[in-house]
Amino acid sequence: MTAEPMIDSHGDQTAAPVPVTVRASLSPSRAADFKTCPLLYRFRSIDRLPERPTVEQARGTLVHAVLERLFDLPASARTPESAGDLVAPQWDRLVTEEPELASLFADGDTAGPQEFLRSATALLDGYFAVEDPRRLEPAEREALISAVVDDELLIRGYLDRLDVAPDGALRVVDYKTGGAPREAFEARALFQLKFYALVLWRTRGVVPRVLRLLYLKDAEVCDYAPDADELVRFERTVVALWRAIEQATARQDFRPRPSRLCDWCSHQALCPSYGGTPPPFPVAAAAPDPLVDARSRPVAPGADE
Repeated sequence: MTAEPMIDSHGDQTAAPVPVTVRASLSPSRAADFKTCPLLYRFRSIDRLPERPTVEQARGTLVHAVLERLFDLPASARTPESAGDLVAPQWDRLVTEEPELASLFADGDTAGPQEFLRSATALLDGYFAVEDPRRLEPAEREALISAVVDDELLIRGYLDRLDVAPDGALRVVDYKTGGAPREAFEARALFQLKFYALVLWRTRGVVPRVLRLLYLKDAEVCDYAPDADELVRFERTVVALWRAIEQATARQDFRPRPSRLCDWCSHQALCPSYGGTPPPFPVAAAAPDPLVDARSRPVAPGADE
């Protein structure tokens, strides 16, 4: 399998050219959707059904935004107080950019938004319990990284943070605003981080030394050390997943896979497992644009937690 590097960030909006051989793209969120439930993948990536944001997802987005901006400050200023001061301005910015977030709270409800901001600040306290940002200088924050594998599949995703040690060792860091993981969520989170590790290995020739999950609610750290053999196997898994997605698309056959994760699904009313009927399969999906990824923007952080 071959790979061609493509690395971008929010600070550099110049996208790398996509090789002409590429005919499909896959993000960790889309891949995880298909693994979790093929019908969920269809609803999100083919039907592109809207999903109303939840308070949990909005809080996750807000905390991620604050932690990204925290590292804009001089090292000595990266304190809990400074992080707390960023909460309200970052929320105002997010609501301006995504007005639908304002609908999370009823008109005239002042207590709800205030408690929401307090709960976000409490999660930041969990962050400071496990890391001292004054001692860190991230190499990348909210960076879009991508590579081509199997000559024709573009894999890409957004890193919360990438740390590079003086010896060149890489550490991928992902912030989780939910509680410490139960098995199903931990597997999904590690799948996402292995996806990033594969891209970094294929683009930089370095296997990340550490994949780190920071669970802010419980102030817990989960570290995982991948190796090259594991990433080779993971690459085969990713390619096989995409081939299964292509087959399901050609057959217009995306079946539900009920699990305890269904409790968080926005589309139960359309799911046959709950007595619903999916909408007609979109005609345009028979020949979709392979590089249009409904989930190519950073997934709402709370969505996977």
